[in-house]
Amino acid sequence: MSSHDASIGRASVTFVLVSLCVLVGGLSCPDEVAQLPVSHRTEDAGEVSVFFTGSELGALKPCGCSGGQLGGLSKRAAIFDRSPAAGRVIVDTGTLVAGTGEQDLIKFRILFEAFRLLAYDLVHLTDTDVQIARMLGLSAPQNGPFAVIGAPWEPDRKDLRAGFVKRLVGRDGEVGVRFVSVDAQKDRPQSAAELFARPGGEYGVNILILRNADAESRRIWAESAGADCLVVPSDSDEPRVLSEPGERPLTFAVARFGRYVSRLRVRFPGPGTEPALFLEDIPVEETLADDEALVNLYRQYQELVRRSELLEKYPRIPLPEGLEYVGSQACQQCHSYEHAAWSQKAHADAFATLVQVGSDRDPECVICHVIGMDRESGFISEQKTPHLKDVGCENCHGPGSEHVRSTGWTATTEPKMSCLDCHTPEHSSGYAGNEAEYLEKIKHWREP
Repeated sequence: MSSHDASIGRASVTFVLVSLCVLVGGLSCPDEVAQLPVSHRTEDAGEVSVFFTGSELGALKPCGCSGGQLGGLSKRAAIFDRSPAAGRVIVDTGTLVAGTGEQDLIKFRILFEAFRLLAYDLVHLTDTDVQIARMLGLSAPQNGPFAVIGAPWEPDRKDLRAGFVKRLVGRDGEVGVRFVSVDAQKDRPQSAAELFARPGGEYGVNILILRNADAESRRIWAESAGADCLVVPSDSDEPRVLSEPGERPLTFAVARFGRYVSRLRVRFPGPGTEPALFLEDIPVEETLADDEALVNLYRQYQELVRRSELLEKYPRIPLPEGLEYVGSQACQQCHSYEHAAWSQKAHADAFATLVQVGSDRDPECVICHVIGMDRESGFISEQKTPHLKDVGCENCHGPGSEHVRSTGWTATTEPKMSCLDCHTPEHSSGYAGNEAEYLEKIKHWREP
């Protein structure tokens, strides 16, 4: 283990660490523009592909509860490999996780290892990303597997000296793909233009990544920074182009949750001419081949989650009026027809589907496959509360303790889950617009 790995191991963190090689080896925040050696010769001397991901928000893979879902770290290599390694640049624009909880911190480390395995060239950190790295006690080494730019690592650092350039050798000589990161609200556009100044008339393309940008600040930076391309914060599950066709700079935002990869094809007609930019959005479809190293990394993530006992630690709030969950078996005595019909439906076997894929200890998955996990007396684990696993009566009808005690005289009450609590676009891509069809699948009552 290197001294850097050892320092990470000594960091004060709240979860169990499994040894993952060089998880944060790429964290660097150079005072000047980082530069790679001129050692990359493109097969197509006149064109380079720049792949963009970002706004991961902790989505390591789709939940898998329905078909047709987009995303997954293990699918990305199949997209990146559409361009030869010598003629591509791979960039993540930041916002790695959705919060600062224990599971988010685990994901933060996993994502950095994924970027290493996928041979990313550059990772851009937002203010929140840097805050989380500090929470984890991570330092900012200079020589990692990829460069890191973005929010200043040190709280009192005000300058703009954070950038990256990858140089490629083509048929007509050297070209540079240059990146600069700025805070759109605090930094000066002239500073970015200074960083974009190419030494010795170097030919290339300028890509500016904006943090904290609204519509007005985007306009200011587009007019003043000397960029060919502007990448702005994402607010959509699909990629968006914000500039007019043919307008310079080309302005776009990547998709959230890793559902698409944006591919910027940069064609270099030759020195003295502007590079031509072509943007395409590639869906990360489930039919793409998996990269085995990334599949194994996800298994390590599942093991980290399991060892961290996140299910037992999940925050739970009291039920009203002293109610408790009793489990679906308690309903059988009076509702035998309904119980028998329900037991043949997929909801009655919901927890087993998580066991099959190793996600039965992941609270983000489990909460939609059990009864009342976010409430006191609700599901804790298969060992401690086996009667509350699967999607049962009390998910839809509310906690049943008083209803059972009074042999039905007391009606069940809130809290009741809505179908839309779990059948969201993220988890159930085919639900919207097909509600009646889905309802028919769970029908376990007599008509009317």
